Amino acid sequence: MDFRELTYVSAIAQHKSLTKAAHELFISQPTLTKFLQNLEKELGISLFQKISNKFVLTYAGERYLAHAREIVKIKHQLDQEMADIVKRDVGELRVGFPLMRGTYIIPLALPIFRQKYPNVKILLHEHTSSKLEVLLSNGVIDVAFFNLPINDPQIRYDVVKNEEVLLILPESHPLADKAKAIPDSKYPWLDLRDCADEAFVLQLPGQRTRQLADDIFHRLGIIPKILLETRSINAGVQLVASGYGAGIVTENHLRHILMPRKPRCFSIGEPRHLVGFVCAYRSETYLPHYTKDFIQIVRDVS
Repeated sequence: MDFRELTYVSAIAQHKSLTKAAHELFISQPTLTKFLQNLEKELGISLFQKISNKFVLTYAGERYLAHAREIVKIKHQLDQEMADIVKRDVGELRVGFPLMRGTYIIPLALPIFRQKYPNVKILLHEHTSSKLEVLLSNGVIDVAFFNLPINDPQIRYDVVKNEEVLLILPESHPLADKAKAIPDSKYPWLDLRDCADEAFVLQLPGQRTRQLADDIFHRLGIIPKILLETRSINAGVQLVASGYGAGIVTENHLRHILMPRKPRCFSIGEPRHLVGFVCAYRSETYLPHYTKDFIQIVRDVS
């Protein structure tokens, strides 16, 4: 078994197509077909079965791929640790950001990092926080930045910063008159239960901002009326500002959205609801010094 073999099988499993896998691997389809035939002949068992023109893993293929991914993960960590020991500052950093968060952190963090580590290649993954957690667990990425909570017990994290979860309403909303000033808060406090009859603009269920909102609603016994679900936090905030419902958003997002009209912001919770924005990584992962520097850069620009 060599690393080319592991990479080829992984690509076929991911794309379920020899043509697409070959394209990704920069080899011809006949070359990949011959490779798979020789490998299965050598093993004495089929790793894939063809179903409706798709190459689907057999049970043997699933077990092969599971062990192959572990081997690739160990090799990746070995390469990082050896490079770190000799301080060559050569390597790659596989990093994940949620789409909204990435739009304002990536342009700030990457130029600083590249100036310091020009020979470290950044491989960027932009997905929902839930998807990034899966990619971390599978060893596809090294670190990811998103809001808590984390469901996988094998994933560790460092808090980059704590940020407030806010209720947002249109500027002239009548409920604003019920808000109260609270100590050590720059936002007035509003009982979210007073908004139980409001129509909300929320993110999609797989997004962490939506999960935070659902958790808050659940703890207060509120079943929200959902007017609209959108993947775009930017669009959701601007819709609320224009009078199209109410919303839930983390404070840091608001700082980076350019909009002609701004929504009213309110603390919620007892008395405020804070959530950790974290850098997450697998518990057994070795973090090279350049990865630790990247985490610090993100902390500085967030």
